[in-house]
Amino acid sequence: MVNIRDWDASEYLTSEQDAIDYLDAVAETGDPKLMQAAIGDVAKARGMGQIAKEAGVGRESLYKSLSRDGNPSFATILKVVHALGGRLTVQPA
Repeated sequence: MVNIRDWDASEYLTSEQDAIDYLDAVAETGDPKLMQAAIGDVAKARGMGQIAKEAGVGRESLYKSLSRDGNPSFATILKVVHALGGRLTVQPA
């Protein structure tokens, strides 16, 4: 019998550099839903409860918002990125 389970990126984001490289790679796709999910993966790897607390949002709400099917406000994304110790920047393409 073969056991199959969903792949969870958060299990492999063991360092800050892993998280940065992951988010950079996802940002290059230009897919906002994928970026949203990737931010959620990094938050999960760092501890969703702690990130939610630092961002000033509920943990369950944050899980839902950062899922592929979630619809977070831009303000929530900014708060989470800040809680992760990051910032958004714009560079020429």
